[in-house]
This record gives sequence, C-alpha cells and structure tokens, in this order.
Amino acid sequence: MNKPFKFKQFTIEQDRCAMKIGTDGVLLGAWTSIENNPSSVLDIGAGTGILSLMLAQRSHAQNIEAIEIDEDAYEQCAENFENSPWSDRLFCYHASLLEFVEEVEDTFDLIICNPPFYSEDYKTNDKARDLARFSDAMPFEHIIYAVANLLSENGSFSVIIPFKEERSFIELASKVGLSPTRKLHVKGNTHTEIKRSLIEFMFQKHAVETSELIIETGRHQYTEDYINLTKDFYLKM
Repeated sequence: MNKPFKFKQFTIEQDRCAMKIGTDGVLLGAWTSIENNPSSVLDIGAGTGILSLMLAQRSHAQNIEAIEIDEDAYEQCAENFENSPWSDRLFCYHASLLEFVEEVEDTFDLIICNPPFYSEDYKTNDKARDLARFSDAMPFEHIIYAVANLLSENGSFSVIIPFKEERSFIELASKVGLSPTRKLHVKGNTHTEIKRSLIEFMFQKHAVETSELIIETGRHQYTEDYINLTKDFYLKM
C-alpha cells in the first residue's frame, strides 16, 4: 500500500500520508475545468499533492499553492513537488485553512479540494488517518468560508463530496454567493447508486451542466468515459 504511485508524468510517494491515492482525487484532478486558463491555483488540504501535480501537468498556471495541516503529509507533499517536472510552479504550506485565509491577501483563479468526509461517528486507532478522513478536521463551512475569501471574481472552485451531502453543500455555498455551474455524478458501476458528486462553483450564476460517470462495467473493466477522463495520468490506461 505504501509503495510509490507512478503516474505517466510524475510519481507520488505516499508512505507518510494518511490518505493514499484513490479514485476520488484522480477524478477531481482530471475533471476540473481549466478553460479559463487559471494563472493561480489553490489546493486545500493537499495530502500527497496529487491535485496540484495533476493541474501542473494539465495547465500553464504559474503559481500552484497547496496547504496541508498534517506535518508528515506536508513534508511528503513538498518532496513530491520537488521531485516533479514542475517544481518551480508548486508551493506547499504547512498551515490550517483558517490560518491561511487570515494571512493571504491574494486571490486564486482556481481552488480545488478533495475534503475529508467520513462524518460517521466512529474513529479508528490511527490518529492521522482519522484526521484525514473525518470531516471534523475540516468542516465544509471552513472550506466555503475560505473559498468565499480566496476565489477571484471570475474564478472557479471544484470539490468532490459524497452524493448524499450535495444538497447541503450547495446550500452552504449559496450563502456566500457561490452557484454550481457543473456537476458530475459518479457511480462505481451501472447497478450501484450514485456515490460521489463533483461540483464546480462560480460567483456568476450559470445553467448547471450535469453529467454522470460510471467507472466500471465489471471488475477492472473500465468504461470508455472513465478511461478518456483519466488516461493522461494512469500508466495502464
């Protein structure tokens, strides 16, 4: 599990990160729109740094900043950045989200976040993994507050959350003037329920473009949609 994860253009060390590389991060990094040619990107709760690295590969953004509160994850993220082809454009900060909001005066053209979201009431014996997985470490309210303060006027914010949280997250965002512009509903296969929502928000209201993605037709039999979305990254796609 702790082996480095090799992508086509970069490698991620993850032995010191509670949250390992998973489908959620790769989906979000691939789906997030860069049509507005963002010059500055913020990755909230970076973990291994995968989202920042994917956006460095996909975009020409000159300034990609990541924040991570867990010390081990922060150090590993910084190393993953240094060892990538885009080290001159990637910066990692060891800070809490609220500290970062207080200290930063800039705004960002693109903000991206794969938040921890196991809000169920159980905890494991692994403190770091719990911190990464439980939403009490980074409540949705904090994320929305940060985006309201740090997103540029015409910027966009992309997030992946459990489908069951979609309505309440959109309501929270609407309180600070953020409206959904695109949604992607993800199902593991044709027979399962929608598991994840990827949502893009902006300060301008748009008609919401909603689509669905099914990952597999059978065990390790990936759909064409999923392959097309992730093939620039996964080695075996």
